Amino acid sequence: MKILLVNPPRSPVNSILEYAPPEAKHFIHKKLIGPPLGLITIAAAVKDFDVQLIDLKGEYDLHPDAPPLKELIGRYLTEFKPDIVGVTFIASEFYFGCEIFREAKKFNPEILTVAGGLHTVLSLQDFNLPEVDVVCPGQSAGMFREVALAHSQHKSFDHIGGLYLNTAEGLRPNQAPVKPWNAARENFIMPDRSLLKRWISTYIVGGRPIPATYLFTSLGCPYECSFCSIWPQFDKHFYQRRLESIIEELKQLDDYKIVRFADANTIVDVDFISRLVDRILEEGIEKEFVMDIRFDTTVKHPWLIEKMAKAGLKVVICGFESFRDEELKKYHKDSSASLIEEAINIFDRNGIMLRGNYVIPNDYTEDDFEAMSDYASAHRVVYAGYTILTPMPGTVFYKEVEHDIIDHDLMKYNFFNSVLKTTLPIEKFYESVGRLWLIKKGTDVI
Repeated sequence: MKILLVNPPRSPVNSILEYAPPEAKHFIHKKLIGPPLGLITIAAAVKDFDVQLIDLKGEYDLHPDAPPLKELIGRYLTEFKPDIVGVTFIASEFYFGCEIFREAKKFNPEILTVAGGLHTVLSLQDFNLPEVDVVCPGQSAGMFREVALAHSQHKSFDHIGGLYLNTAEGLRPNQAPVKPWNAARENFIMPDRSLLKRWISTYIVGGRPIPATYLFTSLGCPYECSFCSIWPQFDKHFYQRRLESIIEELKQLDDYKIVRFADANTIVDVDFISRLVDRILEEGIEKEFVMDIRFDTTVKHPWLIEKMAKAGLKVVICGFESFRDEELKKYHKDSSASLIEEAINIFDRNGIMLRGNYVIPNDYTEDDFEAMSDYASAHRVVYAGYTILTPMPGTVFYKEVEHDIIDHDLMKYNFFNSVLKTTLPIEKFYESVGRLWLIKKGTDVI
């Protein structure tokens, strides 16, 4: 049996970039870069079948003049003739994923279409569509394998707990018990990166000529920031991976000099991360690490940051979010802006390049933008990002402002477009956000 797994193209809608001053455009994110960690884990779960994976983000990076999605996916369908087509979904790529399924059904109505990914957890109701046969929400590698096995044997899916099926009456859950599945520990599956060889040259960041890959050391998050979709995805739970499992995976990454930890927060269990760093040093693993670390955690444990720098920590992504305590409180950030400067100094002392991210609310006035600009100028970091506070489906923030949303085009739900009414004229708002991207130390982009 043949299984085709597809990573959809990115949303092309970026209003910050469109309206930004010309001198700022170089610094503004054009695309999220990195291999599809979830899909290569799914691929490993069904490796005893004939599996092909297509990273369409990488494909369009390799060949910007490649044909439109319908034609491109049609070529793969014609060449491979799959029995199952699986697509991973996030909000801004939802329409592309559905288009892939529609093309699969046109090519062969007997193809089983299976949806997975973040959007299936947070917006399950969106998948009540004729082109979607099966929905596998959550950490679904085991569930997907059961679907593949049953389909290959022409059996029903009724015994697979947690699965949703599209029926004549609409999307319905299977009644079978849901099997426990801890993707970080006893059910961890080593991702199959061999399927990404074609696109490895596109997984580069910061202008470096060497590829980067993702690796997770934990799933979920114990914090409950109102705009974040990670902790709702895992129902507030946090799962730490086994230490030696991480070391084993790092040893296999010969093709990747740069490793981006795909954790919501790398430092949650301080003792665990300290021991992980010890093992990295003991094993002589030489990588450049990129990690997400909270600024309050940094201030609380500066000794650990120093230790991590010695083990190869080169870049930290830090969600500053705001320079105002009242805004941080509104976001449920559970930290004080007074700690930002101290965190910046700690990273600077250890030679770590810091990316500080701010989220810009839709109600910012010219005075607010001026205050933001003054603060960021006085607290410059090597890399800086300024994105728009967006009510992502399934988040607390979405529920708070749901009735105020004026634009439901999911392609715009990528933090570069406002889907709420802005206080400033919309073009002025985007231009003001774009201008902020000039406030940074470095001249590179990450």
